[in-house]
Amino acid sequence: MRVTAPARLHLGFLDLGGSLGRRFGSLGLTLERPVTTVHLAPAEMDSLAGPDSARAGRARDAVRAAAGGRQPLAITVETALPTHNGLGSGTQLALAVAAGMSRLAGRPDDPRALAGALGRGQRSAIGLAAFMAGGVVLDGGKALAGDADAPPPVIARLPVPQDWRILLVTDTARAGLSGEAETHAMGRLPPFPETLAAHLCHLALMRALPSLAEGHAEGFGAAVGEIQRHLGDHYAAAQGGGRYSSPDVTEVMEFLATQGVAGIGQSSWGPTGFAILGSPDEAEALSSRLRSRYAEKANLGFDCVRGNNRGAEVVDL
Repeated sequence: MRVTAPARLHLGFLDLGGSLGRRFGSLGLTLERPVTTVHLAPAEMDSLAGPDSARAGRARDAVRAAAGGRQPLAITVETALPTHNGLGSGTQLALAVAAGMSRLAGRPDDPRALAGALGRGQRSAIGLAAFMAGGVVLDGGKALAGDADAPPPVIARLPVPQDWRILLVTDTARAGLSGEAETHAMGRLPPFPETLAAHLCHLALMRALPSLAEGHAEGFGAAVGEIQRHLGDHYAAAQGGGRYSSPDVTEVMEFLATQGVAGIGQSSWGPTGFAILGSPDEAEALSSRLRSRYAEKANLGFDCVRGNNRGAEVVDL
């Protein structure tokens, strides 16, 4: 059994205050690459191998605790998303292991049902929805009352147009917040004004999603870019005082803004930055300029990728 799970961009929360009884609300986009690939097979005894295999083992144990079954498994993480880079590595690895185990055990493959047991979907359903079906996803936020473990509901999913490209800007010298550090940082953020939540929801519903549905990259990018600017300012104190957690990515993003690129931002806590572009030629030309301009910064990487409209792939071998 081989499971290939896609990276995703978290484009932003819409309401960190929760004044209407639901908190967060997320917009995200699924990427064609990079990916996490996990191979699972029945074995005489449990074994783990490959990058991030310790986390794969924790996911295995969580699935067993929730669903039962003790069939020994050989689990090999063949490729892993970079950790703490804002691409959803933990969620995709956990869901890949869970999906493979379910298929091997002959159980229904229902990642949403196992998300709570895996400790995923506590704030956002973007990673879960990316795994299940890909595309651009909007979730409805976490209910403040009710099942605390239930992931937020997905309220919209639209395909990424085939011609669009996402320019990823990565920084191997930095890592974004995660785990307890992320929880602590979220708890120290200033109050989120209702007026700002209303504005971000307005941007998402009346500009970002309609532009996406009509294939207008500029309109979608402008809406995402404005959402990102507001959130970057809100998070600034928790990530070094600016809109981006990496100074080098900050430099690149500020240069892109001077070049008229509207759809720029940081995925989750970063350090990965992104730019949303309407054509392969535009993306490749811009990527080439950036590689030349920042050639002396060996920690920076630039890649142009398509959106993923399929979600994860589970293949019987």
